[in-house]
Amino acid sequence: MVDARSLRPHLATLVIALAASCAAAGCRRPAPPPQKPAAAPTVAYHQLGSWSGRGNRQTESFTSDTGALRISWETTVQPGDAASPARGAFKITAHSAISGRPLQEVVDSTGVGSGVGYVQQDPHVFYVVVDSSHVNWTFTVEEAVVY
Repeated sequence: MVDARSLRPHLATLVIALAASCAAAGCRRPAPPPQKPAAAPTVAYHQLGSWSGRGNRQTESFTSDTGALRISWETTVQPGDAASPARGAFKITAHSAISGRPLQEVVDSTGVGSGVGYVQQDPHVFYVVVDSSHVNWTFTVEEAVVY
């Protein structure tokens, strides 16, 4: 059998230890106030080049540090053009200026129109190939820049 008197010194030590831990918990620094969430990144576009013409064309090369491009384009026919606007064809393909291989078809349109196409590749040196018939075209290449 255990004598209650022999447990008193142990019980006193336990009570002192619990009291010390409770006191220490109350002495902690208050938690720092929650920080404001970081602002969402903003995307801006920097123009890399603009081209216009009729028929097929290959652009000069240009460098994209992000690989994220936006291509705004428009096709029209000249007044008095004998070709029907519906017959027009316009295609833009982004190519690697290093290997020459096609990386991504960006636009494939029939007739007159306009729009925006996007390229999402690794940072790269690009050039663009235009295949068109019976339309005048214009397009601008811009690079996405996050800040």
